[in-house]
Amino acid sequence: MRVFVTGGTGLIGSTVVAELLGNGHTVLALVRSDASALAAEAAGAETLRGTLADLDVLRAGAAQADGVIHLAFGNDFSSPETLAKVVAEESAAIATLGEALVDSGRPLVTVSGTPLVPGRVSTEADPTSTDGPVGGRGRAVTAVLGLASRGVRTSAVRLPRTVHNQGAGGFAGLLTNIARQSGVSGYPGDGTQRWPAVHALDAAVLFRLALERAEAGTVWHAVNDEGDKVHDIATVIGRRLGLPVEPVPAETYATLGPIFSADQPSSSTQTREVLGWEPKHPRLLDDLENIQP
Repeated sequence: MRVFVTGGTGLIGSTVVAELLGNGHTVLALVRSDASALAAEAAGAETLRGTLADLDVLRAGAAQADGVIHLAFGNDFSSPETLAKVVAEESAAIATLGEALVDSGRPLVTVSGTPLVPGRVSTEADPTSTDGPVGGRGRAVTAVLGLASRGVRTSAVRLPRTVHNQGAGGFAGLLTNIARQSGVSGYPGDGTQRWPAVHALDAAVLFRLALERAEAGTVWHAVNDEGDKVHDIATVIGRRLGLPVEPVPAETYATLGPIFSADQPSSSTQTREVLGWEPKHPRLLDDLENIQP
């Protein structure tokens, strides 16, 4: 297939592009800068200049493709207002991509997050989360999945709280960055809350499988680690950086405080059974050993 990919030069997107190209697909990547264009072209992709706010560009990219994988997100959690703006921009972009594929039968794979289900491990059967600081993303994904009834082979790959590669990425990566700045490897609460995780290279395989095989209106979980305790994550970070490991107030993490404090394990049993996905790369605690002091 010729696949239009948004967010194709980020930590996850670059692995997805490589996975697609390595399995016989061609890629048209949305890029917003010269640096991104050079990175995408060096990987073997064609490029289309624009951002998620350029809805006409998104329509043009989708029109040129046999399928779409949407990965781009602003990732600005600095304040509730900026986060709301980022979510609104992405929601409009997802809706535009979906409408561009109506009645085509072509696949649209978008990204979501594993849901938080109090008291138990979440599964693919649980509804997409539509509450909290990034609840708007869930509402947008739910709406796009509904386009299955309008001739779009929509699917959503739900990513866990940490998608990692060489010790970087995701919520664990944020803990590492904050630890470097503060001099303490901190964690909210008592640290027993669990975060699911997956290596970026394994997640990339699942995006490809969803593009190729997923039925319309389905959701999949890119989860290898069902749930690592946040205290254990902080302990590895602290040891690698030579810093003390201590509990810190949830307010340390601003808008992400409530999410960081929540117990949110997740499974991928159905994804493995139906799509034949099998993670092969290091789990989070092992991969964090790549953090450089």
